[in-house]
Amino acid sequence: MDHSTITGVYLSETLDLDGLYGDLLRAQAPDITVLRPEEVTDPEAISFALCWLPGAAAFDPYPNLKVAMSIGAGVDALLAHPGLRDGMRVARVRDPHQADLMAGFAVHEVLHDERGFGRMADCARRAEWRPEPMRAPEAATVAVLGNGTMGRAVARGCAALGFDVRIACRSIPDEPMEGVTYCAGDAGIAEAAEGADYLINVLPLTEATRDVLNAGLFARLAPGARLIQIGRGEHLVEADLTAALDGGQLAGATLDVFREEPLPKDHPFWQDDRLRITPHVASDSIPEIVVAQAIETARALRDGTPLTYAVDPARGY
Repeated sequence: MDHSTITGVYLSETLDLDGLYGDLLRAQAPDITVLRPEEVTDPEAISFALCWLPGAAAFDPYPNLKVAMSIGAGVDALLAHPGLRDGMRVARVRDPHQADLMAGFAVHEVLHDERGFGRMADCARRAEWRPEPMRAPEAATVAVLGNGTMGRAVARGCAALGFDVRIACRSIPDEPMEGVTYCAGDAGIAEAAEGADYLINVLPLTEATRDVLNAGLFARLAPGARLIQIGRGEHLVEADLTAALDGGQLAGATLDVFREEPLPKDHPFWQDDRLRITPHVASDSIPEIVVAQAIETARALRDGTPLTYAVDPARGY
């Protein structure tokens, strides 16, 4: 096994990656050096990049760049990056805690609406005593789009509270969860959404899933349903969401991801009280996990061993 050093670079237009991870990485891996772009004196020595939304020309100065690793679970921006060259691999962090964080966010949003906490808060501000009506959890159908690590955790959390849960997936898993209905294949998304009261999107972004949250899908939901959008911004056709809200097909939506982030200050979503806007915080990667997996990936690249966290470009995740 090669115990020589390996050098990488931080590439992001929006985050100070060295500030987030540099101290941990230097303390744990003296055989790995990761530099800010302005610190690079020998571009040919750079063989990997730790990334979050790198600029369009970010890869160009580094002719020997072999791996671009996302600090998060999403890699669509890297797979579509104009600087991605033949032979370059894309990897991503797989943080086991992210799924639990995502599930907690999603379950909170379902319960917040189902139990009327927002409406009760409005009443409390007016000193009005107005109990909310209740129904059995099993009377509410939750459709979860996606059966990856995130989707399974979200479905498990909703099922644990007694909701009627459906999962849209490519195929029925070998070990299905008890109390969950699987809607598999090309028609799985439409089947899962049919008559659902809550639609939770945790799909990866691929060409097949782009714009999947559209008027046709919203029309399949129960009237007055709610969307919880925690997938990728490009899944949502924004005009179709507004039309579904205006027409009453949707009563509201929680939006945590957007096509443009940060959401522009003049975007009409900010002024729409039918929407709950959160700043891409449904889950996040824990720094210790990011650093551990970045170290493992860099050493595997150096040693010529398999890249555990590499992405299958054909599948997009």
